[in-house]
Amino acid sequence: MTNISMPKATRSHAEKRHRLAPLPDDAFQQFSEAVFADGALDGTTKQLIAVAVAHVTQCPWCIEGHVKAARRAGATGEQIMEAIWVAAEMRAGAAFAHSIKALEQIE
Repeated sequence: MTNISMPKATRSHAEKRHRLAPLPDDAFQQFSEAVFADGALDGTTKQLIAVAVAHVTQCPWCIEGHVKAARRAGATGEQIMEAIWVAAEMRAGAAFAHSIKALEQIE
């Protein structure tokens, strides 16, 4: 397996993104803040969900950012790893469920 170096997001990237499209950038920031605010789910739970989703979507920046945010929100290493295992089971479960398509073709 090759180790592909992923660029790090910088303040310069954020400023350029904002300069090129300020209204959507502002709207996305507000949306993100609203989504991760405490509500029916607390912030720690929301960050654990984000960690799981980040693993399923395979976004290295999301994994890094949401693991850090989960830790800041009080999540333990054990909780983070358990969320990752839930994501892994769901991803594997989807592959298993979709095997029906192959089974239909085998017949």
